[in-house]
Amino acid sequence: MRLEVISGGLLTTVQDLGRWGFQGIGMPVAGAMDSFALQVGNIIVGNDPNAAALEITVMGPTLQVSEGEGVVCLAGASLDMRINKEKAPTWTAIRVKAGDKISIGGPTGPGCRAYLCVSGGIDVPVVMGSRSTYLRAHIGGLEGRAIQKQDTLLTGPLPTLWQLCEGFSCPSWIIPPYGQNMPINVILGPQDDYFTSEGIETFLSSEYTITNEADRMGYRLDGPEIEHKSGADIISDAIPLGAIQVPGSKKPVAMLADRQTTGGYTKIAVITTPHIALLAQRLPGEKVSFKKVSFEEAAAALKEGKDKLRALEIERANYRSTRKVYRAAAPKNGPTHWSIKINGKNYQVTCEEIS
Repeated sequence: MRLEVISGGLLTTVQDLGRWGFQGIGMPVAGAMDSFALQVGNIIVGNDPNAAALEITVMGPTLQVSEGEGVVCLAGASLDMRINKEKAPTWTAIRVKAGDKISIGGPTGPGCRAYLCVSGGIDVPVVMGSRSTYLRAHIGGLEGRAIQKQDTLLTGPLPTLWQLCEGFSCPSWIIPPYGQNMPINVILGPQDDYFTSEGIETFLSSEYTITNEADRMGYRLDGPEIEHKSGADIISDAIPLGAIQVPGSKKPVAMLADRQTTGGYTKIAVITTPHIALLAQRLPGEKVSFKKVSFEEAAAALKEGKDKLRALEIERANYRSTRKVYRAAAPKNGPTHWSIKINGKNYQVTCEEIS
């Protein structure tokens, strides 16, 4: 498909699962802030889970399909999606064709980031193994920046059986609980021994507010001060996704997709993978609290997320298998022949009853 950008929205960038493998030379990972929603949306439209999509923040773009056809899905935050001014469901594959207008408005429910996944994925140049946009260095995506009015977006080759994805929706038990103000799960460390026991207790028992200093790089939080034993500085080391630094201000900072590769502040904890997305879906002014979990609990939660993605792929396969391109009567006596068309190509099928 060819998509013409009528308006770019508040902040809309091309993202996949990120630019992994280059942190050792100082290149941040970038990628989707809510990687689970991105993967779900891609599976729904028949793509590889790592296909590039449009990450939409709070207020989305308006796009015109100028050529081709395919299916689209908006996964993640509850934003107002309309096709030709008609309300469209989220977490669902919707067929679009040349002449259709896709409009993404503001929030209608919980969350602040959504992913517009399209058949074939957004086709932009691959830079160091990824199509993700890293805004601070103007790398990847569409010229390293957010999309804007008069841009043109192309999609990759249509995936096999894309037409049969139309109407497929994500089961409700797979959709994350964005609206629940649950604590964010963390594993303590790697420098939790740099904090007093009172400091760790403060971190785990207090409520923090997301400040206006919140972007794709990280969320700065305001609330009770966390006490160090002897200071906030350490010899710089790697910053994992979801790390919570506590600098000299004694206030926590959660490091997210566009985080720097190394840093010299103590890290009191690391957010578990599923809960990174839950934090990334919260807005400035919203509250955050933290809950300590064990490594085993975090690993089990990660496995549960992967199991849900696999279950969704199976659901998609089952859904596509029940949809018919042509219907043929069951044979009564001996072999029966008919034609079936798949992706525009005709096949001759022979059916014979055996005992």
